[in-house]
Amino acid sequence: MSLTQSQPLAPDISIQKFLESQSVFTFATSVNNTPYCASCFYAYIPELQLLVFKSDEDTKHIEDALQNPIVAGTVLADKLDKTKIRGVQFTGLFQRPDSSVKNKAENAYLLKYPVSALYRGTIWLVQLSKIKFTDNTLVFGKKIIWER
Repeated sequence: MSLTQSQPLAPDISIQKFLESQSVFTFATSVNNTPYCASCFYAYIPELQLLVFKSDEDTKHIEDALQNPIVAGTVLADKLDKTKIRGVQFTGLFQRPDSSVKNKAENAYLLKYPVSALYRGTIWLVQLSKIKFTDNTLVFGKKIIWER
C-alpha cells in the first residue's frame, strides 16, 4: 500500500499512546532465511501508522531490509515494570520516505530526538501492517490487535 492511498482506521488509542511515549524498537529482518535484528530510536506518526527511524545505509539491518522489505519488531516500555508488562509486536513494510512524507517523517524524528541532527544517517520508515499490543495493566494477558 502506498502512503498516498486512503488509510485504514487508526489503531486503538491505547496503542497510539504507547507507541508515542516510547523510544526504542527492535527491528528484525530476514534474508535467505537468516534473521537479524537491531535496536533503533524511533518516532511514531499515528495518522499514517508509521515508525520513523534513522540509520546508516551500510548497516546490516538496512542492507537486509532493502533486500526484503517485510520486517517485524517489538517495542517494550522504556521503564519496565515486571508486574505490569506492556509492549508491542509488529509487522510492517520497510521503505524510504517518498516526497509526500519525507519532511513530516524528518520533522517527527528531529522533534523527538533533536541531537540526532548532529549525526549522520538516513531517515527510514516502517509502515505498520499488524500490531499486537499486550497491556497487563488492564487485565493480565490483555491483547489488542490491529491490522491494516
